[in-house]
Amino acid sequence: MKHLIIIVTLLITSLVTAQTKYEQGMHKALELWKTNPIEASQLFERIAKAEPDNWLPPYYAAETLILDGFTKLKDAKALEAQLNQAQDFLNEASAISIDNPEIMVMQALLHTVYVASDGATYGMLLSGKVMALYAQAEKIAPNNPRVVLSKADWNIGGARYFGNDIQPFCKEAERALQLFTTFKPETEFHPNWGRERAQEIIKSCK
Repeated sequence: MKHLIIIVTLLITSLVTAQTKYEQGMHKALELWKTNPIEASQLFERIAKAEPDNWLPPYYAAETLILDGFTKLKDAKALEAQLNQAQDFLNEASAISIDNPEIMVMQALLHTVYVASDGATYGMLLSGKVMALYAQAEKIAPNNPRVVLSKADWNIGGARYFGNDIQPFCKEAERALQLFTTFKPETEFHPNWGRERAQEIIKSCK
């Protein structure tokens, strides 16, 4: 009995230590993201290898590269290499968590970077895919604020480009902002971004 208690204690200690290492790694990567998104992505990648059943590390590894891609729109070669790597991470996250609306939104954002970099080349090619991703994500999670917001953001961009009325989509951005007030992420590391972007969009609508 004494040996059993020791074994159980060691197992619990091991689990707690493993969890702590994961949490420490995620905190470090999220902090690093503020100053160096590429290194942050690399750290998320290392965490993903240690957490093969967790979709969050590869999701963040992709997100850091995708958002950083908006700053490299004029460097087509570097951007493509970065987005290809981000796509690999999204594929990894999708294999772990199937039909995940958060991953769908990030996939749509990856396509959006391509469109922003070269609308003539990618606009017609990827616009339908972006709209389909948002429609699918909305069907799964109609009250997810990032789904509502990202779809509204995309539609506002399209409406402005074609000279159409943006107000219906501005209302959706306002709805997203309201959804943020009640949304609670599953854990501290689950996606919780978008509130500030919603506020920016609503301000620009006015």
